[in-house]
Amino acid sequence: MAVKSDRLEARISPEQRATLEWAASLAGSSVSAFVVDAAVERAEELMAAQMSTTVSADYFDRLIGALEHPDRAPALANAARRAGRRPRIADR
Repeated sequence: MAVKSDRLEARISPEQRATLEWAASLAGSSVSAFVVDAAVERAEELMAAQMSTTVSADYFDRLIGALEHPDRAPALANAARRAGRRPRIADR
């Protein structure tokens, strides 16, 4: 287990404190542990939601179809051929 040396403080109302104390006692943990666990859980949920994209099955099927059978892009192919003929680094 990692050493816990950092502190985090928050100003809360008496009502919020009472709610947290009651919930922590129901969970069988200290208020500090309860708050940290809840905050980390929420942070992980938010980060996970930002790291993934949910789309409908129809959209996903069309996306996979487009990736498996891409449209021709002759202008892009021509540009790639032209770029391949030019040296990238000039000799001195």
